Amino acid sequence: MVKKTHARLADGREIIYFDESDGAERATSDRRELPPFRLQPTARHDVLQDEWVSLADFRQDRTYLPPDDQCPLCPSTPIRATEIPAHSYDVVVFENRFPSFATMAAAAHADVQAADAQGPGELLLRRQAGVGRCEVVCFTADHNSSFSALTPDRVRTVIEAWVDRTITLSALPHVEQVFCFENRGKEIGVTLSHPHGQIYAYPFLTPRTRRMLDSARSYRERTWRNLFADVLAAELHSGERVVARGDSWTAFVPFAARWPLEVHVYPNNHVPDLPALSEPERAELSWICLDVLRRMEAVFDDTLPYIAAWHQAPVRIDRDLARLHLQLFSIRRGPGRLKYLAGSESAMGAFINDISPETAARLLREAR
Repeated sequence: MVKKTHARLADGREIIYFDESDGAERATSDRRELPPFRLQPTARHDVLQDEWVSLADFRQDRTYLPPDDQCPLCPSTPIRATEIPAHSYDVVVFENRFPSFATMAAAAHADVQAADAQGPGELLLRRQAGVGRCEVVCFTADHNSSFSALTPDRVRTVIEAWVDRTITLSALPHVEQVFCFENRGKEIGVTLSHPHGQIYAYPFLTPRTRRMLDSARSYRERTWRNLFADVLAAELHSGERVVARGDSWTAFVPFAARWPLEVHVYPNNHVPDLPALSEPERAELSWICLDVLRRMEAVFDDTLPYIAAWHQAPVRIDRDLARLHLQLFSIRRGPGRLKYLAGSESAMGAFINDISPETAARLLREAR
């Protein structure tokens, strides 16, 4: 059982401790002097691609690769106060100080739309307030650790934090999708090296989710079957790209992988999101995540810049079409070599992979 403790930071942002001991006592007083948290990001609609682009220019001033002894995600000490007032913690979640979306933007939502609903460009130059929420998830107080170095018990605590926040954020007005993810490595663009992930509560469906749902809907209309279930069945039948399998989860390199090292982790049963996972599914997930990530780290005997992305069903629509799954991928294509998104990928969205999925799966199965 995980113990939750809620508190507020000096500028009004929420912080939640997730502790593995019922007896844990957490500091709830932030001794810093911070101005009130009143940032209001916005979003603009790209009519050519029918996508929303978020604008948060204040993020230019966010903390960038500070020295280890100035890390804002480490516990506070008597001589230095950080984002986390406690002197230690297991897992902690707090509102991002430099968010791409914020709940306070809801107050400006109607005003922004009304201001744009006039003139000849009203259908082409649409914008809205960046309503939503962005949170930081710290996996451990140990600055020099990593997700792959966590124990299965700690990963289980992280899973409980993801579940709790997905439930809470899904209940917020305007939120359409909740995305739990981790960026790891300077090559990915990480600005803080402390082991942590993030959670975005979007006020719209993201382009990738919309496209997957469109594909799933079209497939169901043709076959009366679920696309994600049949993809998993096809990978299990082939077996050539399966990396690891348990009673509740299967990890495989997708048939049309875009990245040199890319693994999808599917629940064997149809589950829409993290809160819907059973106790046995959550328990097995804690070790299969570690197994796959450690295999990925071992393939090239080099640092592993990666993204871990949880694809969950939308909050309000198409929950029967979607299927929860984890996408793990790295831009590492060899020792000392990275996969860059150049012209074909960045401009045209047409990926070219340097390693065949079958080769990647073999390397991952052999890795230890």
